[in-house]
Amino acid sequence: MKYALATAIMAMALSLAAQERVATADRPVPGAVAAAVPLLTVTGPIGPATADYIARGLHKAANDRAPLVVLQIDTPGGLDSSTRQIVRDILASVVPVAAWVAPGGARAASAGAYIVYASHVAVMAPGTNLGAATPVQMGGLPGTPQQPQPTPAKPAAPQDKASEPKDATDTVRPAADAMTRKVVHDSAAYLRSLAQMRGRNVEWADSAVREGVSLSAEEAHSQRVIDFIAADLPTLLQRAHGRTVQMSDGVARTVDSMGMRTVAIEPDWRTRLLGIITDPTVAYLLLLLGIYGIYFELTSPGFGVPGVAGSISLLLGMFALQMLPVSYAGVALIVLGFVMLAAEALLP
Repeated sequence: MKYALATAIMAMALSLAAQERVATADRPVPGAVAAAVPLLTVTGPIGPATADYIARGLHKAANDRAPLVVLQIDTPGGLDSSTRQIVRDILASVVPVAAWVAPGGARAASAGAYIVYASHVAVMAPGTNLGAATPVQMGGLPGTPQQPQPTPAKPAAPQDKASEPKDATDTVRPAADAMTRKVVHDSAAYLRSLAQMRGRNVEWADSAVREGVSLSAEEAHSQRVIDFIAADLPTLLQRAHGRTVQMSDGVARTVDSMGMRTVAIEPDWRTRLLGIITDPTVAYLLLLLGIYGIYFELTSPGFGVPGVAGSISLLLGMFALQMLPVSYAGVALIVLGFVMLAAEALLP
């Protein structure tokens, strides 16, 4: 079992080393001028894989000295931590970023609205919508438990109101409301700051967080939420050409995108794998598979395969969980259960 586990670890290490060599070999030479505009496509929920994909795309665009990066968005929202990382990368980018909500029927809801507001150029295709930026915790915001149906009870002796037991919801509701207010106020201030930085509609940004309002492409354009409407990439590049944007170093830069061709940058296998394992359901499944694989190896030593597979699954699950907002109490209970399983297998 030890030999098999060591072999698996060595194979993973060699794979990572080979991957780094390929990435280094494919890295463009600094100073080379790109003849194309990179196109990054964000589809589906935003998570760590999306943040990694955008960070790599912006880094490549900077090395290629691209005139503009187009970020095509169609998302219902995502994790706050990943969204803020994407916003930080856009704000620090040395290449102007154009966020484009497309194609028709797409949306930039919740986290997508923050990314659009952070971009240097905000564009929407006809038939798209933007907004609904109210933050919601995974599993729902902590709220008041549902009241149980009243059941007939025997009349009790009268007692003072001061001595009557308080309903548990009396303490749960203020705590939940306070937490909700803090999260909403923080998110509203965050989106307002992005609106002020890019010269966009600050009042609507506040309403998008506090009231969850949304706008169509035409409404967003008329209310100064976006810069213009573009149905396709050539129109976007044509209308973005000549616009002056403010970069992170405070220097104004004019977008030169007229006649440029676009090159789609697809997520590599690492980004796809990260997107799969950082799905909360898959992450917990990997963790459980790892625990039971190791437990089976401990109870039936010498077989080898369950131990190796369990170790790899456990490592992948722990890696995914450290990138996700998880309940440490829940993880502690899972670890405690694993310890008890191991004790049951080892102790007579």
